Amino acid sequence: QVQLVESGGGLVQAGGSLRLSCAASLSSFSVYHMGWYRQAPGKQRELVAKILSSSSTNYADSVQGRFTISRDNTKNTVYLQMNSLKPEDTARYYCNANSPMIGHNYWGQGTQVTVSS
Repeated sequence: QVQLVESGGGLVQAGGSLRLSCAASLSSFSVYHMGWYRQAPGKQRELVAKILSSSSTNYADSVQGRFTISRDNTKNTVYLQMNSLKPEDTARYYCNANSPMIGHNYWGQGTQVTVSS
């Protein structure tokens, strides 16, 4: 059974930093595109950052320059370094693994990030 386990969330003051991790029990982790999404109360889930199997990355405009996504294929883990956090970054953050080639799409249970002003 595939599992994506997020960790690293918590409560931080505005301007602070957090590093999220997502450990994936995927047999072919390197072929998956990995993404971080977030969902705030009353809002739709939105893409925060994505790192493709090629390691190319893309970011939401709202986090560009503040967040960095990376992956370690030897550890089956994807990271999201979040700096200069703002109250509007408060949300539940979800890890996603997607492989159009294989036809699989998986989600983690999420980790809560709360940024106080």
